[in-house]
Amino acid sequence: MRAVTTAGERVLVDCAIPWLSALLADAAAGELAETTAADETVRLQIQADRQPFDRDGWTLIGRGAWAAPPRALIEDACSSGFDLQVEPRGPVLHVAARYRPQPRTRAANILLGPRFRLLAAQTLLHYPALWRASLRGRVPLHVAVTAGPGGVTMIAGPGGVGKSTLLSAGLTQGETATADNLCACDARCAYGVVEPLRLVGGRRRLRAPATHGRSEFVLPGRVPSLEPDRLVVLRRAAGPRASAGSLSSAAAARELVAGTYMAGELRRFWSFAGTLSLATGTGPAHPDVSGIAASLADRLPCLEVRMALGSPAPIGELLSLAGAR
Repeated sequence: MRAVTTAGERVLVDCAIPWLSALLADAAAGELAETTAADETVRLQIQADRQPFDRDGWTLIGRGAWAAPPRALIEDACSSGFDLQVEPRGPVLHVAARYRPQPRTRAANILLGPRFRLLAAQTLLHYPALWRASLRGRVPLHVAVTAGPGGVTMIAGPGGVGKSTLLSAGLTQGETATADNLCACDARCAYGVVEPLRLVGGRRRLRAPATHGRSEFVLPGRVPSLEPDRLVVLRRAAGPRASAGSLSSAAAARELVAGTYMAGELRRFWSFAGTLSLATGTGPAHPDVSGIAASLADRLPCLEVRMALGSPAPIGELLSLAGAR
C-alpha cells in the first residue's frame, strides 16, 4: 500500500485497479509512496468490484445519497462515476470506492481526459482528506503559501490571477511551499493539499496535460505545512509596473472567502461535505470558511500586490521593490 500526507491528513491508499493507481500517483505529484506504517487518518480502498454497494436497511436522504449512521453512501459522487461508502471509525475515516459510471458519464470521462483526472483525484483523494480535516476545525482556502528569506506568505486571489506563476518564480530562487493552490487551514497554519504545480510552459512536465492550456509539474521541496506571517492579496496591475500597499483585514478576509468560493477545484466539495455530515451525523455541515479567514486576516499583516504582466519576481522581491516589505 501507499500513503501521502495532504491537507494535514495521512491518506493510505489501497487500489486494486492499475490505471487508477497511476492516476492517483500523478495527482499526488510523486508523493504517493510505499509504506508499512499504520499511521493513517484516512484509509482509501478502491475496489475492482463493479457491483453496487449493498444498501439494504439504509435510508435515502437525497438524490444518490444514503445513510446508515455513521456510514454514508454516495452514488456517482461529484459526477465522477465513483460510488463511495464512507465511515468514520474513531480517528480514521474509511472510504471504499467502486468505479461504476453510467454510459454517458463513461463517455465524458474518456473524451474529457484532463477534466476526469482532476475530478477523480478530487473525489477519491482531496475531498475525503479535506472533509477529515474539517473534523479538526480546518477549512479549505484557495491560497498558495510559500516561505523565503523574508517570511512566510499566504497568497490569496481568484484562480488565474497568477498565484502559481508567482510561487514558481520563488521556487527557482530557493523558496519552499506547502501548496500553490489549495490548503486546509486553521487560524494559524496552512496544510497544503498535494497537487501538481500547474503552469503554462516550462519543463519537467508530468505525463498528462492539465486544463486551461497548462501543464503539470512536480512542486519541488514541498513541505506538509507552513505558518504564514503575512497575507498578500494578489491582483493584476493595469500597467507594466508592479505595486504593493497595505490592505484592511476586512478586505483581505473578503478576498480569502470570495476566492475560495470562486475556485473550480472546490465547486463540488460543498455538496460532498454537506452530504457526509448529514449522512454520518458527524462534523460541520459547512466548514467555517468565513471565521477562519477573518481570524487569519485579523492576526496577520495584510497587503495588496498588483503584479505586472510578464515574468514575475518572487513575492518577497515584489514587496521589496514596492517598499512594502
